[in-house]
Amino acid sequence: MIGVGVYINNSVEAVEFYKEVFELTLGYNVKHADGTFFHSVLLKDGKPFLTVSETQNKALVEVMLSSSSKKARPTTNLGVDFETEEELRKVYSMLSDGGCVIAPLAPLPWSPLAADVVDKYGVYWYITLPQHVPHEDWKPNEPWDESMYRKPE
Repeated sequence: MIGVGVYINNSVEAVEFYKEVFELTLGYNVKHADGTFFHSVLLKDGKPFLTVSETQNKALVEVMLSSSSKKARPTTNLGVDFETEEELRKVYSMLSDGGCVIAPLAPLPWSPLAADVVDKYGVYWYITLPQHVPHEDWKPNEPWDESMYRKPE
């Protein structure tokens, strides 16, 4: 199991934001003397989803946000699958607000709908609907078009 944690500016605000966006609850947490999070565990259906901590390197977050506006892709993103297009579009809208869209919502060879967004805290998200399943006669070296894929049954 891999645990995912983010180090960001405004951790208290970010925790509330992520709780709303992903319908999370705050679990175990410890705060710094200034009230920011030293460590916070956000839960989805009672299971760890994300930890949020206040960054000690505020300049790095600023670099991340400025690079994002130039559509730079960092080496890591946080991927989240959604059950419905409605839920995906809601999260996309919320993460995009004040953030930067790297790749807008669109179909991809492996997903009927996906996007890359850096949110206002500098966190890079890949959000998607469940994976397409290729046709039995799919040839991996042919250029992709939407007709080559079908949704899972």
